[in-house]
Amino acid sequence: MKAENDQRAGLLYGFASYGMWGIVPLFWPLLQPAGAIEILAHRMVWSLAVVGLALLVLRRWGWMAELLRQPRKLALTGVAAALVTVNWGVYIWAVNNGAVVEASLGYFINPLVTIALGVLVLGERLRRTQWAAVAIAVTAVLVLAVGYGRPPWISLILAFSFALYGLIKKQLGMGGLESLTAETVIMFLPALGYLLWLGSQGESTFTTQGPGHAALLASAGLVTAIPLICFGAAAIRVPLSTLGLLQYMAPVFQFGLGVLYFHEAMPPARWAGFSLVWVALSILTWDALRTARRSRALRLEALSASLPSPLASPLPNPLPNPLPTPARESA
Repeated sequence: MKAENDQRAGLLYGFASYGMWGIVPLFWPLLQPAGAIEILAHRMVWSLAVVGLALLVLRRWGWMAELLRQPRKLALTGVAAALVTVNWGVYIWAVNNGAVVEASLGYFINPLVTIALGVLVLGERLRRTQWAAVAIAVTAVLVLAVGYGRPPWISLILAFSFALYGLIKKQLGMGGLESLTAETVIMFLPALGYLLWLGSQGESTFTTQGPGHAALLASAGLVTAIPLICFGAAAIRVPLSTLGLLQYMAPVFQFGLGVLYFHEAMPPARWAGFSLVWVALSILTWDALRTARRSRALRLEALSASLPSPLASPLPNPLPNPLPTPARESA
C-alpha cells in the first residue's frame, strides 16, 4: 500500500512539475518591459535565495565542502551553470519575442539530441529503431529550415544546451536541489553585478515599474525552484520510463500555447516538420517501452531460475522424533 501511495504521489509531483514548465510561457511576458537578460539575472539571483532557504530548512550543507575539494567537479559545475544560463536566457528571449512554437520544438527534439550525444560522446550503440528516429528528426530539422527560411536556431540552441547540461549533470551525480544551488552560486555574482550596473545606468525596471513589477521579478526564483523541487520528488517515486513519458507534457503545452494563445503562424512546411518530429518521438517512445518490457521479462526469468525448485529439495521430516532412542545395555 505504501509503495502504491508513493507512486501515486510521484505521478502527481511529475504532472505538477511538467505542467508548470508547460505553462511558464505565460509568465515571462508579465515581466516586460524588462529585457531577457535582466529577467535572467533576476532569475539567477532570486533562485539562489529560494534554494538557500530550502537548504537552510533541510540542513543539507555537507555537500558544499566536498564539492570545493574536487576541482574537476567544481569546473564541471561551472560549465553546467553556463549551459543552463544560455538555455534559460534563450528561452526567455524566445517567449518574449513571439517564438514560443520554435522554443517548444527545442524540447521536443531534446531527447533525440541526447541520444546523438550518447553516440558521439559516450560511444553508445543505437538500435535500428533509434537510428530511424534520429534520421527522421534530422529530416524534420531540414524541412523546418526550409519552412523558416533559416535553420531553427532557437530550437537547436535550446535542445543542444539542455542535452549537454543533462550530460554534465549525469557526470556530476548531484541531487537536483544541490546542483541548482551550486550553479546559482556560481552565477550569482555576475548576475548581481549586471543588475547593479543596469541600475547605475538608470535602465533597471526593478525599481521604476512599481512594487507589483518588482514582486514579479523576484518571483522568478519561485518559478524556477518549485518545478525542480516537484521534479525531484517525482524522480525518487516513479520509474524513469514514466518520467520519460511525462517529459513530453511541457513542450506539448508550450506548443499549444504558441498556436492557440499567442496565435503564432503555422504554415504547411512547419506542420510537416513538427509532424516528422512527433513521428520520431513516437518511434523512440515505442522502442523504449518495448525494451523496458523485455528487460523486465528477462529479470523475472533470471529471478525464477535462481530460485530452488520445490521438487528438487528433499521433504523435511514433518514431526520430530518425540522419544529418545533407548541405549543398548552393556553386557
